[in-house]
Amino acid sequence: QVQLVESGGGLVQAGGSLRLSCAASGRTFSIYGMGWFRQAPGKEREFVAALNWRGAYTYYADSVKGRFTVSRDNAKNTVSLQMNSLKPEDTASYYCAASKEYIGYNPNTYDYWGQGTQVTVSS
Repeated sequence: QVQLVESGGGLVQAGGSLRLSCAASGRTFSIYGMGWFRQAPGKEREFVAALNWRGAYTYYADSVKGRFTVSRDNAKNTVSLQMNSLKPEDTASYYCAASKEYIGYNPNTYDYWGQGTQVTVSS
């Protein structure tokens, strides 16, 4: 099993920045890819960003490309999501997820999920 714990959410004004962290523990050697997803009230969970566990390859949704950066701190088994130039439409609960086999846009390909952290961007 892999346990994931997100932190770093909060309230920020439009144009501001936040940094989310996802701490992984347990059988982290089984992780192939990590992803960040978000879900706003009444909407489906959507892909935000992903990277392979070694951190060599990264992927982004078009809506966040150029504003968000996903990275991994190898020493701490932590994956971060740096979010800059935040917009009100970025408001959502953000979830990190781990996959044993894939790095993908489809949330159904991820095996483990964190509990989520709320990001609210005011206009």
